[in-house]
Amino acid sequence: MNRTASIKDVATHAGVAVGTVSNVLNYPDRVSERTKERVLRAIDDLGFVRNDAARQLRVGHSRTIGLIVLDVGNPFFTSVVRAAEDAAALQGSAVLLGDSGHDAAREANYIDLFQEQRVQGLLISPVGDVTARLDLLRERGVPTVVVDRLADESKFSSVAVDDDAGGYLAARHLLDTGRRRLAFVGGPTSIRQVADRLQGARRAVKEEPDATLEVLDAEGQTVLAGRSVGDALVQRGRADLPDGIFCANDLLALGVMQSLTMTHTFRIPADVALIGYDDIDFAASAVVPLSSIRQPTELLGRTAIELLSEEVESQSPVHRAVVFTPELVVRQSTATPAAG
Repeated sequence: MNRTASIKDVATHAGVAVGTVSNVLNYPDRVSERTKERVLRAIDDLGFVRNDAARQLRVGHSRTIGLIVLDVGNPFFTSVVRAAEDAAALQGSAVLLGDSGHDAAREANYIDLFQEQRVQGLLISPVGDVTARLDLLRERGVPTVVVDRLADESKFSSVAVDDDAGGYLAARHLLDTGRRRLAFVGGPTSIRQVADRLQGARRAVKEEPDATLEVLDAEGQTVLAGRSVGDALVQRGRADLPDGIFCANDLLALGVMQSLTMTHTFRIPADVALIGYDDIDFAASAVVPLSSIRQPTELLGRTAIELLSEEVESQSPVHRAVVFTPELVVRQSTATPAAG
């Protein structure tokens, strides 16, 4: 019966000691080039695959990194994950992905699972306040970096984008194009990013005495949730329609756009200007190219891995909070209304 080749089989095939094979796998600089080539040839001949589970027990952790995001179906998080995977691969590590789906219980299950897998560390975009859980992880030797949200710098490193500034940029842009009856589409505000974007929008609206901001709750952060809000706006009719809408993410904005334009009753931007957040790839290719607030997803993912590496490699890490500035991207959906 065929069996998986062992490290002892490789040693016998190469004519070296078992310790030499171990050095080739773990400390190749300790082995001469000629011996290394012999061992690697034996590994290829036998189809040897190292037992990483055993290695994890010896060193206390694996070469994997746990990453928990709020919604892997959202292109924003997909881009962050891809950047993190690329950065981790350059360090010889792999990323294990968990999608919490905005569910705290599911998030807790992933935290437990990744701890059982002895991951090097954890990257997490948390559902709510998970400080107590992450404190416990750290005590058990699993460093954590919070992603897409600022954390208490005395406890954890984090990387985020200034969502308050982004919300301000979005609303200020609508106001600068002459819109005064604004609406914010997002929810729930228990999601810190949504609350911060709304806070920034409110700051901008306060700067204009004749401007108002209506908050329209969305049941989720998806295209379908946006369409539901858009359908409700269509029912209200033209007289009661806001003239500028800021959506908490691009998926919501695309859903609102579909509802408003499907009946050919409302025109974007002539009747209502629309801006999203994240600047996902679909934004530029929408029926009406969507203005958005761009987040540097590649920098978020790459920086998260860098911060985690600092935590893993240092006996007494100095926690850092890295905050990036969002960028306004103007497209056709917020064009200035024609005079007359």
